[in-house]
Amino acid sequence: MILDGKKIVVTGVIDRHSIAYAIAERAQEQGAEVVLTSFGRVRRMTERAAKRLPAEVEVLELDVNSDDDLASLTDSLRERWGRVDGAVHAIANAPADALGGNFLGAPRESAKTAFETSAYSLKALAEALEPLFGGSGNGVPSGGSIVGLDFDASVAWPSYDWMGVSKAALESVARYLARDLGPGGVRVNLISAGPVKTAAAGGIPGFGALAASWKDGAPLGWDVTDPAPVADAAIFLLSDLSRAVSGEILHADGGFHAIGAAVPAGEEEPASTEDEPAAPVAWDPTQP
Repeated sequence: MILDGKKIVVTGVIDRHSIAYAIAERAQEQGAEVVLTSFGRVRRMTERAAKRLPAEVEVLELDVNSDDDLASLTDSLRERWGRVDGAVHAIANAPADALGGNFLGAPRESAKTAFETSAYSLKALAEALEPLFGGSGNGVPSGGSIVGLDFDASVAWPSYDWMGVSKAALESVARYLARDLGPGGVRVNLISAGPVKTAAAGGIPGFGALAASWKDGAPLGWDVTDPAPVADAAIFLLSDLSRAVSGEILHADGGFHAIGAAVPAGEEEPASTEDEPAAPVAWDPTQP
């Protein structure tokens, strides 16, 4: 088991359909001891989901925008484990008026909220856990792995708006954390996942159309109801198999990111015939 004995913190579990839930489940199957975090009204949902995991887990209080909660998380984990080997950042949120296609009209405060919760929070979580990545003696080495969930921020997506901007910021934050935490043996990587039907995805306008296009465009195919491929990528990054990987964005999206445009099945362009005009030739001003 590639995570045998590792202590891993998983944020962002809302219900058993969450990508973070699939990661926690797979981590336990691979030998890790896991704790979840949640807060507010969602915490009861997280606790219900936690009961369905293979082994019992504790749910710790954490609002990543609360300095008090972050400090309490450090203390709780130090008392419980003495160290942390890995963490999963699966936290993102944007107000409704920062999504949906009204990019220019989004209020300043909504954009700030999206950035703080979806990007700055990776730094905040890393800072809270950094003292615990130092090992606990008794032959336990220092270092560890932080894995964040991302969505391709190299292009502009319909309706994604300020969440897309926040994901671009998340990618930059991860690179700077990889730089600053690397000397201590801590790796920081992101997974750019294909769309998965989760409670969070339900709040994104146009998600259904995006998911449908992914099925057609991903060379390997894509099942929007199955978070397992993303979870398995996370397990690799949390394990020592990725010990030389940091500052990376690993695409677990069926290959969609590599394709410029997909031709839907049954709509391939017909081959040219002799009766059709020849393809135009680029004009060369050096020729008569």
